[in-house]
Amino acid sequence: MQASVPIPPRRAPRPDRRRPSCPVRRLPVLTILFDGVAYGMLLFVLACGLAITLGLMNFVNLAHGAFAMAGGYVTAILINRWGLPFLATLPFAFLVPAAIGLVLERTLYVRLYHRNHLDQVLFSIGLVFMAVAAVDWTMGSQQQFVTLPSWLKGRVDILGVQVGLYRSFIIVVCSVLVVALQLVLAKTRFGSRLRAAVDDPRVARGLGINVSAIFAITFAFGSGLAGLGGALGAEILGLDPTFPLKFMIYFLIVVTVGGTTSLTGPFLASILLGVADVAGKYYVPSFGAFVIYSLMIVVLVLRPQGLFARAR
Repeated sequence: MQASVPIPPRRAPRPDRRRPSCPVRRLPVLTILFDGVAYGMLLFVLACGLAITLGLMNFVNLAHGAFAMAGGYVTAILINRWGLPFLATLPFAFLVPAAIGLVLERTLYVRLYHRNHLDQVLFSIGLVFMAVAAVDWTMGSQQQFVTLPSWLKGRVDILGVQVGLYRSFIIVVCSVLVVALQLVLAKTRFGSRLRAAVDDPRVARGLGINVSAIFAITFAFGSGLAGLGGALGAEILGLDPTFPLKFMIYFLIVVTVGGTTSLTGPFLASILLGVADVAGKYYVPSFGAFVIYSLMIVVLVLRPQGLFARAR
């Protein structure tokens, strides 16, 4: 009698450990590039006032972000409490910080023009902390929201590129400001007088140029541009009392990377840093927050005077 061969028990089928395929929605490269350009334009409007005061007036004004915060809060108050439309608040977002800057320049800043940079840094840092405390006490620490009109919300598809309406608006406004600023500084009599007042104030006074008035107007205009940038960036960057502290480093990076001899350098540096920041946070989220700082370190190692500045 033959022995029966034991039949091995049947193994249960192994579960399929492959992850279920799910479609991953990825943004086109051109969409990321467009968002980066818009972000860079916004950075330039926020930082160009600092580029003017630091590059043209040789004054280190680290309180520049406080004027941007003032413009953002002016817009938020006029929209949320007074019911004004968004576009109607933008002139006030420029004029109110410009007026504040003019008063502070005539009363405080003018006393430090001939002091060393350390005194200027300590003074402006003190103004930042005073502004943060004042806004926190009067407006509260909660984030302020800006309601945009319906025609500035959403995205449209243009040849496969997702174009944000509000970012398109920012690009248009900032492009107009860039061209206007360059023309004023390079082609007008005021720009010539400003350059003369910066190069040699004694000779400029001897030629009949009112150096004090030139500096006051320039400082007020730079403060107004910062306020306009704060109003435009409130919806994208957020707005709370710590705004000057959070974005102070961004303003300094733009001016440092671009150089301070003209506005062309900070403008191109803003575009470069904006695209790098947006692309870095999208493609490498774990390292995205450090992309802009890494780029700054590389630039300063290769060109300590900035990308678009003349070597001294």
